[in-house]
Amino acid sequence: MKSAGRIFLTGVLTVLPVLATFYFALWMLTAVEWFFGQQLKWLMPDEYYRAGMGLALAIVLIFVVGLLMHALVFRRIFNSLEHLLLEVPLLRSVYAAVRDLFGLVTQYQQSDTLQVVAITLPGTQMRLLGFVSRSDFEGLPEGVGHVGEVAVYLPMSYQIGGYTLLVPRELLIPVRMSREEAMKFILTAGLKTTHGSDLA
Repeated sequence: MKSAGRIFLTGVLTVLPVLATFYFALWMLTAVEWFFGQQLKWLMPDEYYRAGMGLALAIVLIFVVGLLMHALVFRRIFNSLEHLLLEVPLLRSVYAAVRDLFGLVTQYQQSDTLQVVAITLPGTQMRLLGFVSRSDFEGLPEGVGHVGEVAVYLPMSYQIGGYTLLVPRELLIPVRMSREEAMKFILTAGLKTTHGSDLA
């Protein structure tokens, strides 16, 4: 019975991550297809609509916007609209947070951005793993960051959230670990994950 239980657990740990990944991808594609499909149904008779046309429209629109962003006139129009959006209190908070997050991800190849570091808690030998998210504070209110300080993001395990610390650079210990490995290590609380075959 013990052996049968281990075999069943191996199957569960093998199948669940695959199912969860496919379910999330399917949910995203379905949501995009439904939203843009509804817009198409406003413009064309229902009998001409086919499944997948909404997703195709989304891909085309994203590509067109990417092309237009290379044009100075379109960038100025977009910046004006963005400025208006940032004037709305609630929308400003949500949009700015999402924009900065995606901007950080797209600029991760910069040498100092998202560098994996460890911070030793004062008076202890305990360390926290985090990522350098900002090394300069230009454009922010005075007093947010001082000379020689950097912003370090400390994710929390098993949930979306974390802390942003402003610390002197000399307190950071660089860690030779990829960003993906560090994030996985933090989010799983350091638990060692193995393939299903290793649990059999």
